[in-house]
Amino acid sequence: MAIIDNAIYVNGIRTANPESLTETFECMRERGGMSWIGLYRPSEQEVREVADEFGIHQLVVEDALSGHQRAKLERYGDVLFMVLRPARYLDDVEEVEFGEVHVVVGPDFVVTIRHAESPDLARVRRRLEDDPELLRRGPEAVLYAILDEVVDKYTPVLAGLENDIDEIESQLFEDEVDATQRIYELGREVIDFQRATQPLSGMLEGLLRGSEKYQVDEELQRYLRDVLDHTLRVTDRATTFRTVLDNALTVESTIVARKQNEEMRRMTELSIRQNDEVKKISGWAAILFAPTLVGTVYGMNFDHMPELHWWFGYPMAVALMAAMGAGLYWVFKRKGWL
Repeated sequence: MAIIDNAIYVNGIRTANPESLTETFECMRERGGMSWIGLYRPSEQEVREVADEFGIHQLVVEDALSGHQRAKLERYGDVLFMVLRPARYLDDVEEVEFGEVHVVVGPDFVVTIRHAESPDLARVRRRLEDDPELLRRGPEAVLYAILDEVVDKYTPVLAGLENDIDEIESQLFEDEVDATQRIYELGREVIDFQRATQPLSGMLEGLLRGSEKYQVDEELQRYLRDVLDHTLRVTDRATTFRTVLDNALTVESTIVARKQNEEMRRMTELSIRQNDEVKKISGWAAILFAPTLVGTVYGMNFDHMPELHWWFGYPMAVALMAAMGAGLYWVFKRKGWL
């Protein structure tokens, strides 16, 4: 069922628990006070029924039905429409999971529409019901409490991101670890987190600027300024994380390039050594080939070879083989092959 919780509050006290939207509207006419209707993925008919009763603008209805909205704040007369993007960090997969909640605030009503499991608005409702003095301040008090809950839940997300960034920094100079992909993916999570949180400071500043015009309670203004302060700290830390990851990616790229250069240098040195060995082998092969060539020629035993019957034929052949070998050795030695 789309209606998660539905109550009428008079002077900060829960006085009725209507079971349907129709009953809620009837109770409000009879008792007055403030209604807080909590919806979870409502149907179009339910959203339009609420909109018709409270005079909510058609554009708000369209946004509430479509979902997947960016964080934003819009005013339609005396009705305030806010989209918030709560988040939680999934440490096992190093991902930030985002929820979405729409808050419609009017003079005597609050409608909350969730499109995801978070935030835990039941916790917010219990907190306010335990503090009637705060709840007595009207619909803006509910809006403040929801904002405070969403912003507070950003702190564990920051802690999870910071822990993973610390791990990455410790891995940067480990020889066997390539952290490039992890840095890039974590950087994407930080960017998504920034997109969800950065609009909040402007939204809260807009609320505070309109406080006098819409006669927002002074104490609530103090509470909203406190939420704004927390929001600015969240966004500042997220910006710092992005800078650290950008620097880490640069360092990692430098380290990878250095390792590649070292590997290329090692392979070049190995290639040079192999080339030197090939030169030595080739040089000695040529030196040994020269005597073999002479010996092969004179080993043919042809009858018409004058040197076969010459007294100095054998010494000359040996001397020729020695001279060719020595000459080749001198040439290769001079060229650095041997």
